[in-house]
Amino acid sequence: MYPTALRVEEMRLLDEGWSLDAASARLGVSRAAIRDWRDHGTLPRGAPRPLRAWVAPTLSRVILSADTPLPHRPSRVVVNGGSGAGKSTLSQQISRILGLPYTEMDSLFHGPGWTPKPDFVEVVDSITSGPRWVCEYQYDPVRPMLAERADLAVWLDLPHLVTMSRVARRTAIRRIRRQELWNGNMEPPLREFFTDPEHVVRYAWTTRHDPRARAHGLLTSHPHLPVVRLRTPREVNRWVNGPLAGS
Repeated sequence: MYPTALRVEEMRLLDEGWSLDAASARLGVSRAAIRDWRDHGTLPRGAPRPLRAWVAPTLSRVILSADTPLPHRPSRVVVNGGSGAGKSTLSQQISRILGLPYTEMDSLFHGPGWTPKPDFVEVVDSITSGPRWVCEYQYDPVRPMLAERADLAVWLDLPHLVTMSRVARRTAIRRIRRQELWNGNMEPPLREFFTDPEHVVRYAWTTRHDPRARAHGLLTSHPHLPVVRLRTPREVNRWVNGPLAGS
């Protein structure tokens, strides 16, 4: 099986709650191999030498850990993650370390009254047609464009407990302080959590699995786009101060 397809299938099975034994039987590889693929993107132990020689360069470009050196110094970076994962914060760090212009997608998308801006796609097209940029991997109308133009994707795959606690805390603070966000918009009253299905905290919970699906899609549709998977805040810090700073 083509290694990227194996990687995506293995991740999908584990996401669906399959045990290591069941996934091992389904894929025809050892439990240790599945752990290596899941945690480090390494080749299955005991893979034939010709397969290893052909696959290794491909795998190193497909998915990277917090400690894996970057294959090149990136200049067009997308940051994938759910609400509360820290996409904007990490994008700003990448911008500062690599000297890349940062554009906040929310500021481009949200017009007054939380209405989408009609020129959103055109503005993103103009910004990302340049040679150097970093932004969040957000909003369906522009994701294919971003994926096609990026030379690095960073996937913030943090635990839901971490992201949801961040969203709840951030939403409450913004509302209490009446903090203006984009184009005059503010967080709605906290009581709307109980009445509005689209309330930001409820939305964050119902869409919590979307970033993983988007990452799987990138691995399938753009197999040579390096994807860095960061699964804890500690891994994020380690990557920023390690492979990113050293690129």
